[in-house]
Amino acid sequence: MIDIKLIRENKELVKENIKKKFQNEKLTLVDEIFEMDIKIRETQTTCDKLKADKNKMSAQIGKLIQEKKLEEANSIKNKIGEMAEEITALEETQENLKKEIKDRMLVIPNIMDSSVPIGEDDSKNVEIEKFGEPIVPDYEIPYHADIIESLNGMDKNAAGRTSGQGFYYLLGDIARLHEAMLSYARDFMIEKGFTYAIPPFMIRSDVVEGVMSFPEMEAMMYKIEGEDLYLIGTSEHSMIGKFKGQIVKEEDLPIAMTSYSPCFRKEGGSHGLEERGLYRVHQFEKQEMIVLCKEEEAMTWYNKMWSYTVEFFRNLDVPVRTLECCSGDLADLKVKSCDVEAWSPRQKKYFEVGSCSTLGDAQARRLGIRTKGKNGTYFVNTLNNTVVATPRGLIAVIENNYQKDGGIKIPKALQPYMGGKEKIEKENS
Repeated sequence: MIDIKLIRENKELVKENIKKKFQNEKLTLVDEIFEMDIKIRETQTTCDKLKADKNKMSAQIGKLIQEKKLEEANSIKNKIGEMAEEITALEETQENLKKEIKDRMLVIPNIMDSSVPIGEDDSKNVEIEKFGEPIVPDYEIPYHADIIESLNGMDKNAAGRTSGQGFYYLLGDIARLHEAMLSYARDFMIEKGFTYAIPPFMIRSDVVEGVMSFPEMEAMMYKIEGEDLYLIGTSEHSMIGKFKGQIVKEEDLPIAMTSYSPCFRKEGGSHGLEERGLYRVHQFEKQEMIVLCKEEEAMTWYNKMWSYTVEFFRNLDVPVRTLECCSGDLADLKVKSCDVEAWSPRQKKYFEVGSCSTLGDAQARRLGIRTKGKNGTYFVNTLNNTVVATPRGLIAVIENNYQKDGGIKIPKALQPYMGGKEKIEKENS
């Protein structure tokens, strides 16, 4: 949510930002907010004057009673009663206008960074840099589900019986490799100076509203029936929510945390090959990072954070690239965002394994997360980034470390988490 001062002082800037995001249907909201904000301030001025007049008249009553001017005193009492009713009506009008403004402000997109490329959708995202050589071996790389099943590492049929489509059992060394990635991600981020956390896996609706837009929530999140609780789609939600309504000490900034959680999403499986695999699932696990900082530090942290994901995957022998999200692909709360994509030697293309975003003070403004410094109290900036989300990350490791004999070479960084094991081999090898 942007500061309403932007609409008061430069509504054309806000409109231009909306146009760059190809959301012209929201342009009228800016004018509506502008007009309602004027009405609120006019109503406040009228209300303040009425209250001042009411106080002056109230002060006269006692004196009039002492002077036995009861009729005049009663007349003033009646006027005060009328003024009180008018004040109440004006205050109700203000509250209604504030609610109307908030409802509209929640869908006005954040002001993007000037470096964000302009484009209608993700087809206009821009490659920034490649890390590692994207190799296609001289032998066939099977579909990841076939590789895993050949190693007795997955049972989706059983998951279909217990839970339905979009769920899975991971088994044996594949399950162990999955957990090794998460354990390594945890230790990797701790070594970078991040504080490790395991957050709540359910959050209330006011936290949901604070961290994401309503359309995103409806598309992503599972609601617990009969309770004001949602299953998290990513631990960023509960990690940022941890600071809701708090005034953080300025000397404690920046706050850098890394969190593990399962994640739950209403992500429907696609047809054909993808439906059979682990690309689109309702349940996965994730190591996340979040940062709270001053505005002037945000871009430095943004560049650090995505580079950590690149380093993590390169340590697992996975070539990656970074992709700048264009204006039309940028979620409304974000100032700037980039995806980290892993190389798929089977598909001979890259696919998303992580996303890094800086959101300015939009989330902090919604959740009331402030800090107090020598220049007063202000909203912090928030950032988030994926270290690794599995099984997406698992697919990248499996494909890029798949061997001609059907086994999987375990990257050196993960071997300590696999009891020193160097390769996952077929049982008949």
